[in-house]
Amino acid sequence: MMPGLPLHEADAARRHPGKRPPRPDRKPGRRTVERYVRDQIRRPRPDLAGRLADAVRARWQPRIREQARRQAATTTGLVIDTRARLGYTAPIGSTDQDRIRHLTVALPPQHAARLFNAQEQGAGDRELQQIAAEALKKVYFQDGGRRAGSLEEVRFTDVEHLDFEL
Repeated sequence: MMPGLPLHEADAARRHPGKRPPRPDRKPGRRTVERYVRDQIRRPRPDLAGRLADAVRARWQPRIREQARRQAATTTGLVIDTRARLGYTAPIGSTDQDRIRHLTVALPPQHAARLFNAQEQGAGDRELQQIAAEALKKVYFQDGGRRAGSLEEVRFTDVEHLDFEL
């Protein structure tokens, strides 16, 4: 019996010297992943199929995410969907009472770029929430400068949910 191998693997190693069974914790090679992506490996062994799927996800998802972020920050923007308590600071005589609102607003690319840059620099949730509040102020409350020009600050608190879609 070979040391370090279970009995059935030791028997296989003895019968076929130089041929060890693959280790389950080992990642598939780059070339194997490329062949799998190009459909040259149609039906991989069950033990290899899961490892290949993980390797493809690890390799391709970051590229797809980066491409989607770049597109959102330059051309398409993103959609913010939130249910939170929103209020604002405005001159005397306006109704600035905080209230829970459910908003779905399309943010232009410049606001998406600010959010992505802050996230890449390691900004915390509070800072990202503040950037989102400023974006909502300009896009939703001020309608791109067409109304509520004297609005000073938007309060964005008691967030029940906050989703961003590309």
